Amino acid sequence: MNKQLQTTSATAMTASLPLVMRLARTYIMPYWRSLIVAMALMLVSAAMTGAMAKMLEPVMDRVFTDKNEKMLWPVALTVLTVFTIRGLVTYGHAVIMNRLGQRIISDVNRDMFAHLVYADLSYFHNHPSGQLLSRFISDTSMMRTATVEGLTGLGKNTFTIIFLVMVMFYQDWRLSLVSIFVFPVAFYFVHRTGRRLRKVSTNTQVQTGDLTSILSQSFQGARHIKSYGTEEFEKHRINKTVESIFQLITRSFRISASVAPFAEVLSGLAVFAIITYGGHQVIIGQSTTGKLVSFIAAFILAFDPMKRLANLNNTMQMGLAAVDRLFKLLDVKPTISDRPGATELHIRNPVVRLEDVTFTYPDGSEALRGVSFEAPAGKTIALVGESGAGKSTILNLIPRFYDVTDGTISVDGQDIRDVTLHSLRQNMGLVSQEVAIFNDTIRDNITYGSPGKTEEEIVATAKQAAAHEFILELPQGYDTRVGEHGVKLSGGQRQRISIARAMLKNAPILLLDEATSSLDANSERLVQAALERLQKGKTTIVVAHRLSTIINADIIYVLSHGKVIESGNHNSLLAQNGAYARLYGSMMKETA
Repeated sequence: MNKQLQTTSATAMTASLPLVMRLARTYIMPYWRSLIVAMALMLVSAAMTGAMAKMLEPVMDRVFTDKNEKMLWPVALTVLTVFTIRGLVTYGHAVIMNRLGQRIISDVNRDMFAHLVYADLSYFHNHPSGQLLSRFISDTSMMRTATVEGLTGLGKNTFTIIFLVMVMFYQDWRLSLVSIFVFPVAFYFVHRTGRRLRKVSTNTQVQTGDLTSILSQSFQGARHIKSYGTEEFEKHRINKTVESIFQLITRSFRISASVAPFAEVLSGLAVFAIITYGGHQVIIGQSTTGKLVSFIAAFILAFDPMKRLANLNNTMQMGLAAVDRLFKLLDVKPTISDRPGATELHIRNPVVRLEDVTFTYPDGSEALRGVSFEAPAGKTIALVGESGAGKSTILNLIPRFYDVTDGTISVDGQDIRDVTLHSLRQNMGLVSQEVAIFNDTIRDNITYGSPGKTEEEIVATAKQAAAHEFILELPQGYDTRVGEHGVKLSGGQRQRISIARAMLKNAPILLLDEATSSLDANSERLVQAALERLQKGKTTIVVAHRLSTIINADIIYVLSHGKVIESGNHNSLLAQNGAYARLYGSMMKETA
C-alpha cells in the first residue's frame, strides 16, 4: 500500500513539474529582480525569527535566573531591535510578493484575451462563455494564490525552519534528534492529501464555470424568463449548481482540515519528549532553564512554518489544477489562420466566386455539397431556401469564420486562404440579425472598427442609416451609453446602429444575414431603406427569409440541402415555376 502511495505521489510530482517549470519560465522569471529582493528580505526575516528563539536563553538565564539588572536593558533593546527588523522586512517581502502575484494575473489575463480574440469562431460555439469567464476570474485567482504562497512558503518557511533547527542543534543536538522526527512524518501525511485536493479543485472550477454560464444566460434572458414564467425552473437550476459547488468546497475543506489534528498530535508527542528529556537534563544540571526554554521556543516556532510548508502542497495542487486549465486554453491553436506567405488582399474588381465548395461541420454534418456561384462586382445577389439549406454557412465561409472542406472561394480572383485574414475581413462589411452592440456610447458603437472618424463623418453616416433622429432624442445624444447588448435601444435602433457602423467602414463587399428578420413593419421599412443606401456600389450577398426584401436582387440563388438548385432574377425564377416560385407563393399566403 505504501509503495502504491509513493508511486502515485511520484507520478503526481512528475506531472506537475512541467507545469511549474512553464509557469516559472513564462510568468515568474521576467520579474526575477523583484523575486531576489523578496527572497533576501525573507532570509533576513527568518534569521530574526531564529534570533528571537536564541534571545530567550539570555533573557531566562542572565536576566531572570541570575537577576542581573545590568543585562536587563541591553537584552530588552536587542529583543526590540530583532522584532522591529523582522516586522519591517516582513512588510517588504509581503508587498513585493503580492505585487508580483497581481502582475502575474495581469499578464495571464492579457495573454488569454490576446489568444482568445484570435481563436476560431467554432471555439466560442463549443465553449460556454461562463467557462471562459471562470478561467479569467477564478482560475487566475487560484494561480495567484499558489504562486505567492508557493514562493513565499518555499522561501520564508524554509529559511525559518533552517535557522530555527540550527538554534535547536546549537542548544542541544541530542534533544534535536529526539524531536525532529515530527517533520518528515508530517510532510508525508500532508503530501498525500495534495492529489485529492487537485481533483476536487478541478471539479469545483468546472462547476463554477457552469454557474457563471447559467447566471449570464439568466440575466440576459430575464425578459423571456418572466414571459414564460420559468422563475422556479431557473431557481432550481441555480440551486442545483450552487449545492454542487458547496459540496465540493466542503469536501476540499475537510481534506485540508484533516491535516491539523494529525499535526497537533505529532507536535504534542514531540513537546512531551522535549519536556521529559530536557527537563531531566535541567534537573541534573546538564542544561539550563534558558537553554530549554530557547529550545522549546525554537521547536514551536519551527513547527508552524513546517505545517505551512507541508500545507503548501495542498495549495500548490489546487493552484496547479488552475494553471493546467489556463495553459490548455493558451495551447489551443486556431485552425483559421494566415498561411505562410499570405499576401494582403487588394481589390480592384470585387467579384466573389465559389467553385465546387463543400463544407462539413466538425460533428460530421454536411452543410454544403459542391456549391458554385458568382457574385459580380457591384451587384446584389441573394441566397434563399428553407432553413438548413446552407445559406448562413456560405456567409460564414466568405470571411473565413470557417474554412471550406473542399473547393475554392475567391475574391477578385484571389483564393481567400492565400490572403491575410485581416485584409480579407477589412474588405467586408457584415450586418446580421445578431447585432453586436457594446456597452459603450452610440458614437463608439458606430465607429467600432473605424477609429479616427470626424464628428461630421459620424453624423453623416448616422443620417444615411436613418439613425440620427432617434440618437438626438436620447438623453446624451451620441454620448449616450446603450447598456449591455444595447438593451436601452429597440431592435430597429440597434440594427440601424449596426448599419451605420458598416457604412462608416465602407468595405467593397457587403454581407447581409437576415438583417430585417426580427423587426416590426415600421422598423423593417426604415432599416431596409438604410440597407439600400448601404448597398450602392458594393458587391452584396444577402441571406433573407422574407423574399420581399430581395425581389430587386440582380441574381437569386436558391439552395436546398446544401446545393444550388435554381438561379436567376425574381421574374425569371417565378416563370420557372420551381422551388423559388413555391417559396414565394407560400410567403404571399402568409402575408395575405
